[in-house]
Amino acid sequence: MNGQDFAKNWQAMSEEVITGMKEWRLQHPRATLREIEAALDERLGRMRARMLQDAALASEQADWEGEGGPACSECGTRLDRRGREERHLQTHGGQEIVLERRYGVCPACGAGLFPPG
Repeated sequence: MNGQDFAKNWQAMSEEVITGMKEWRLQHPRATLREIEAALDERLGRMRARMLQDAALASEQADWEGEGGPACSECGTRLDRRGREERHLQTHGGQEIVLERRYGVCPACGAGLFPPG
C-alpha cells in the first residue's frame, strides 16, 4: 500500500468516526461527558489500530527479499525463510491488530525471527 492509499483509507476512517459520533450523539442526547468520551475513545481506538497496522505492514522490516535477508541476533548467521506467519497483537487501547510477516530460522543455532514493525 502506498502513501496515497493510506491517505484515502485513513480519510475514510476519519469520516466514519465523525459520522458515527454524530449518530451516536443523536441517539444519546442525555449522555454524560464520561459516556461521550467512552464512545469517542472506542471509535478512535479502532481507527488508531487500523492506522498502526497499516503503517507496520508497510515497514521495510515487514518482509525481506533477495539474498540480503536478516542475520540471526544470536550468532550472526543469515536466516532461512520459513514462510509467512501472522502475529496477533493488542494495542494500548485494547484493539487487536494482525501483522503478517515472513518468519525466519537460524540454520546454525535454531533461533527464530519474526521481524518487528
